[in-house]
Amino acid sequence: MSEPTDIPAGSTVLVTGVNGFVASHIAKQLLLRGFKVRGTVRDSGRTSWLAKDTFKAYVKNGDFELVTIKDFTAADVYDDAIKGVSAIAHVASVVTFDSDPNTVIPQTVEAATRIMEAALNEPSVKAFVYTSSIVASTFPAPGNDTRVSRNTWNDVAVELAWSPPPHPPTQGSIVYAASKVAAEKAVWKFVDEKRPKFRVNSVNPAMIIGEPLNDSHLQTVGAWIKKLWDGDISRLANFSATYHIDVKDVAVLHVAAIVDPKINNERLQAWAENCNWNDMLAILRRLYPQRHFIDDLPDQQRLSISTDLTLPLHLLKKWENQTGWRTLEQSIKDNVRLLGENVKYSA
Repeated sequence: MSEPTDIPAGSTVLVTGVNGFVASHIAKQLLLRGFKVRGTVRDSGRTSWLAKDTFKAYVKNGDFELVTIKDFTAADVYDDAIKGVSAIAHVASVVTFDSDPNTVIPQTVEAATRIMEAALNEPSVKAFVYTSSIVASTFPAPGNDTRVSRNTWNDVAVELAWSPPPHPPTQGSIVYAASKVAAEKAVWKFVDEKRPKFRVNSVNPAMIIGEPLNDSHLQTVGAWIKKLWDGDISRLANFSATYHIDVKDVAVLHVAAIVDPKINNERLQAWAENCNWNDMLAILRRLYPQRHFIDDLPDQQRLSISTDLTLPLHLLKKWENQTGWRTLEQSIKDNVRLLGENVKYSA
């Protein structure tokens, strides 16, 4: 990494929820660039694959370590984990998609606030990046023609999430969106009020797909392509259009937000191809002609929301030497790799 940075290789970066789909890729990108990673997990037993498999070599040379934090909303919970770190990537979030806002939103906000308070009291911290989402700005839905800017917020999600009960299961995605709105707003409020000396940025990805580093990711936020692969449309019918983004591109943007001294107070939107489920099915059929897939879904559309992606694309080029986003086809190909040893695609 030859670009100027105030956080040189060899520095330690704290990555919360490091066992997650996105966080594990952030850790990988940091390790590949010569950084040390301290990752937080809730359950060391269920996440042993990180140290025993995926990052085994980095554990041996002392570049990767795990810290167990069972309750990331508790007071002073990050004080030990944060000691001596140069940067923080706060990725951990409540992704249960519970429809009850009381079990999701306060916890997500509290976790973000706790770690920022800890960062404020740790003089070694030079950068903080929060993993947000496209839904913190707007709902990616057909008919919505919002032009997303630095100050665009999905306040509708918050209003809907806190509507009076009952809270049907279908409201889970709305509550998740509201939690990202509330938590990211809390981050920026903290910046405005406390004026920390470290840089603060957010990364706001669209629907993330791509290579899972562990098969557990196929059951969580990395599960979209697996559902198409299995013919399970139970959650797909609620979304007729989306932007995709590759998990590796999301990880690189986090690295850039951490190490680039010129990037501060930015909300980095990460949206690649405007697509729908039928676009993805067409790619799957072409890549895997030997497999039968479900028929095209009805009423598939395109999104009309937009934003300025000049800065994130510039950062991708600057820190990864990559021109443009990874393609939807490449992301799907990478996503399918763990679905079976005998999966082969046609060139």
